[in-house]
Amino acid sequence: MPRLNIDELEAMSPAQLRAAWREQFRRPAPEVGPALLRRGLSWHIQARVHGGLPTSTSKAIDRACSLLERTGSVTSDRTISIKPGTRLVREWHGKTYHVLVLDEGFEHDGRRYESLSQIARAITGTHWSGPRFFGLRSRSAQGAAADG
Repeated sequence: MPRLNIDELEAMSPAQLRAAWREQFRRPAPEVGPALLRRGLSWHIQARVHGGLPTSTSKAIDRACSLLERTGSVTSDRTISIKPGTRLVREWHGKTYHVLVLDEGFEHDGRRYESLSQIARAITGTHWSGPRFFGLRSRSAQGAAADG
């Protein structure tokens, strides 16, 4: 398979771009215009040199595709995106609590949790919205998400 150069893509005709797509991805090009074909091929060339998407991003894309199939929309007011490695801090009844955001889930007090709500329950002993407990969503935003 010949190595493409991003600079070469600009001079290619739509037919040449489709042929390059077939060579690079081993399947026919999607029915999109030449500008999108160039972008897709450019990404592929860069990913080959610098690496592809991080696992967390690939999973977020998979979740968005699944949401699109189920609901017809990829937007969700309920989804909160926090980068792995982020530390959340919350003071509750005079004690400070720290939560580490992981690629999948959260870590608090040496234990892994699937959701912030589970951690909020462990801290308070009662049901809380985890995002609200940790200050990631206000009460009014929560109401709007429930209404929407």
